[in-house]
Amino acid sequence: MGQIEKLSQSAAELSESATAQSDSADRRTELAADRTVFAAERTYAAWMRTGLGGLASAIGAKALLEHSVPDWLVTSAAVVLIAFAGFCFVAGVWRELMPGTPPPKPDVRRIPVWLLIGFNGFFVVLCLAVLVGFLIA
Repeated sequence: MGQIEKLSQSAAELSESATAQSDSADRRTELAADRTVFAAERTYAAWMRTGLGGLASAIGAKALLEHSVPDWLVTSAAVVLIAFAGFCFVAGVWRELMPGTPPPKPDVRRIPVWLLIGFNGFFVVLCLAVLVGFLIA
């Protein structure tokens, strides 16, 4: 085998290696984008969980403290918790829709925007209904 043949074979191997590395880097980038999507969904779920906890706490505080402390204190605590729950529902959608620097194109699908806005809009309306119910009662 001559020098030219060895050089040609070496160049072909380098070319194949560069292609494999490029494909591997692209795949790692896609997987990183998928992880970013899943992390954003976990963050959204945490906002929802916190908001639902705040709303449940407001209802629980009203039920448990109604005859123990003055009514104005119970109502103000419930209003603060309901406002916090509403903030969490709005922040969850905002955080999901405004992620900052756009990530690379992921393989997985994101939660549809209409679904996010629909569910969180329902929960915000629910917060307002509970708030009105507390203020009227």
